[in-house]
Amino acid sequence: MTTRALQQNNHRPDLIEPRMAYVLQRKLQRSKLGPYRPKTASDIEQSLTRLLSARSMSDIAISGVKRMTGGASKEQFLFTLTHKEQSKPQRYVLRMDPLEGIVETCRLREAELLEALAGHFPVPPILAVDGEGEWLDNPGLITGFVSGVTKPTAMDGQSVSGIGSSYGHYADIIAPQFLDILVRLHSWKGWQNAALPNYVIPKANTTEAALYQVNLWSEIWRLDGVEPVPLITLTEQWLRENAPVCAEPCLVHCDYRVGNFMFEEPSGRITTILDWELAHFGDFHEDLSWILQKLFGSWNAEGKFLVCGLMEREKFIADYQRLSGRSILPEVLRYYEVLNAWKCAIMDLSSAIIAGQRSNNHQDLLITWLGSAGAVFLDQIEKLLREDTSNAA
Repeated sequence: MTTRALQQNNHRPDLIEPRMAYVLQRKLQRSKLGPYRPKTASDIEQSLTRLLSARSMSDIAISGVKRMTGGASKEQFLFTLTHKEQSKPQRYVLRMDPLEGIVETCRLREAELLEALAGHFPVPPILAVDGEGEWLDNPGLITGFVSGVTKPTAMDGQSVSGIGSSYGHYADIIAPQFLDILVRLHSWKGWQNAALPNYVIPKANTTEAALYQVNLWSEIWRLDGVEPVPLITLTEQWLRENAPVCAEPCLVHCDYRVGNFMFEEPSGRITTILDWELAHFGDFHEDLSWILQKLFGSWNAEGKFLVCGLMEREKFIADYQRLSGRSILPEVLRYYEVLNAWKCAIMDLSSAIIAGQRSNNHQDLLITWLGSAGAVFLDQIEKLLREDTSNAA
């Protein structure tokens, strides 16, 4: 393909996954249903009973409904369930979409992926999904409750989100597992025989892997933008002009980081990987650039930066390449650093602010505060683009 033809291809607006285009348009309609009103335990019990009855369960008994803390994008509840085929009480988690949040994703896609990954990766089991909110009033997903912690219980100074957490002596135990799961995920071919009708696989040896993401997030900015930000527009243009070719698209988690996995104490064994809502098929560099962000890391007693609080950057990169057999290309890694910073800026400067303004989220104070983080990512983008200009010169 000639350079001119490649540049034309990089401006194709049709490269957006149909399900995600639908979900974004659906959010526009749902945003008019606000403002947000907190659901009581009784509301959740009734909604769950409707959904589970529609799934042919009988003699349903729901108890112990408890709102779970955290979660800037999804409203989450813990509950205990018994029914005719399950006489022993078991705990489950309900993940439900707010009217608007910092990021709009799809519970139906998430359920499809978790079903496909079950038995191959440590993921929570699926009980039921309500992709359109027909019974729950909001799109939602019920998974089994998995035991474990996201950060050591005996250590002080840990954040609610897990960001900036330290793992102490657990780091040496968790790090190899964290890396092994990531490498296996990027090499997993099971998706080829899985039922994933709401996902699109970018074509190999094209720029589609990058462009599906650029088009998705530019559409989010168009729909949710509060005011023009020239650097957002400039960055979009740069991302289109510099979109790298992806030889072999793979499954990427896209939020694989500190706080999004659980482990048991005292063994340190990872019990589950959480928050698959942003997962899609793309370039493995996209996952790596997300994981390597300083936002998700911490510094050890010797002042050395630890990727996700687990291992030094050089070791992470070297071990990933050795275990995966892949070569990490610095220029592609830098491209996805820009893309990820741009995505975060869009989340903070558009979706978070607009949801807070409309009072359409259960954490309106938190997501409004997150709007201030947009400046951090704009600064990061500027530095990365200046570095790119300097390297090109």
